Amino acid sequence: MVSHLKTKKRVILLTTSNRWVGEKVYPVPARRAGKPSDASGAEGGDLPKSTRLAHHIAELVGGGRVEVIEIPKLNIYPCEGNVSTARGNTCGEKAAVLKDPEKNPTGHHRCWASINNPDDELWKVSKPLLAADAVVFFGSVRWGQMNGFYQKLIERLTWLENRHSTFGEDNLLADKDAGIVVVGQNWNGGEVLRTQKQVLGYFGFHVVDDLCFNWQFTDDASDESDESYKAAVSAFEQTFGL
Repeated sequence: MVSHLKTKKRVILLTTSNRWVGEKVYPVPARRAGKPSDASGAEGGDLPKSTRLAHHIAELVGGGRVEVIEIPKLNIYPCEGNVSTARGNTCGEKAAVLKDPEKNPTGHHRCWASINNPDDELWKVSKPLLAADAVVFFGSVRWGQMNGFYQKLIERLTWLENRHSTFGEDNLLADKDAGIVVVGQNWNGGEVLRTQKQVLGYFGFHVVDDLCFNWQFTDDASDESDESYKAAVSAFEQTFGL
């Protein structure tokens, strides 16, 4: 993954797992795409394993080409379900363009929820995403599926898929390499990885196998012991050199 991302000019890593930030355990890396961390990322706390890994990979890639965006810190509203309305599929139609040159400099961001909720911050994802040539999603498995922040983000980006699949316009994602990193404890991680690679393919990304993998601590789905969860942290750190 690191070798592949080093060949790219602009990379974004989107993290979607979350923790309460009050418990001071792991420091947040000071580097955000070569810049000091802002206030939103300086508080520390028990960072999720997938988020720690994203920051670690950003450091290894280096070159000031990587931006890590932590989705749980953004105010992103739920999808409104405009794909399936009485009027048909209106998600991503031209009338849904976000008319703000700062938030939508390309004019490609088309989402009714962004218009209906002025404080929505999906643009903080779409703006760098449309400018990047590679993106990797990082997230945790919860109850056998990707976590809720990941799913909310994917649903809110549906307009990118509708643009070419429903409205017959060009695919804005065709030349963007994409990957996904799935981190779980004891159940269904491999299946989640396969499903989400397929989802990214439907979106129109160029899904790269070198940018996709699943890490799961144990295959024993019935192992819910406290000792197992604690041991997973050490195993994860040892595996990735954290």
